[in-house]
Amino acid sequence: MSRRGPLPAAVLFDRDDTLVVDVPYNGDPERVRPMPGAREALRLLRERGVPVGVVSNQSGIGRGLLTEAAVRDVNARIDALLGPLDAWVHCPHTPEDGCGCRKPAPGLVVEAARRLGVRAADCVVIGDIGADMGAAHAAGAAGVLVPTARTLPEEVAAAPCVCPDLLSAVRHVLGQHLRRPS
Repeated sequence: MSRRGPLPAAVLFDRDDTLVVDVPYNGDPERVRPMPGAREALRLLRERGVPVGVVSNQSGIGRGLLTEAAVRDVNARIDALLGPLDAWVHCPHTPEDGCGCRKPAPGLVVEAARRLGVRAADCVVIGDIGADMGAAHAAGAAGVLVPTARTLPEEVAAAPCVCPDLLSAVRHVLGQHLRRPS
C-alpha cells in the first residue's frame, strides 16, 4: 500500500466527513469537529511543503438552507482548528443545477489547482464518497478514498485507492510505508 514517486503538487480534501465530522448543512462554526487524525495529516503535508486545499459541495446554499457567509464562517473555524488551508473552493449548486463544479464534475478540483498554481493532474484528492473520486478522475488527478459509514460498498470497490483513515491516506500519498500486521 505504499506509494513511490514525487510528492503531489497539492492535496485537496473533501470537507465534510473527511476533514471534519459531517453536520448536514452546517452553518454554525461551533459545531465543527475535526475528524480523527486531521491535524496530524495536515501537519505531515505542511512539513513536506505540500499545499493543501478543500473542495466541497455545499448544496445547502442553493437549497436556501445556508448562506455563503455561513459557509465562510464554518471554513474559518476549520482554519482556526486545523491551521490555515491554502485554498478553499466550494460549489453552491444543487444536484439539479447541472453545473460543472459540483463533484463528481471536475470544476472544483481544476479551480483549486488553479488557485494553488499547479496542474490538476499533479494533485491528489482525498474524500469519503464516490463523487470525490469521480471529480479527481474527471480532473485527471489521483484519488484516495477514506470510507465512512455513508460510503457505499460500490464506491469502495470502484475507488482507485482506499485507505482506512485520513492519516493513513496522507501517509500513503507521501509515500510512507504503512505498517502491516505481521
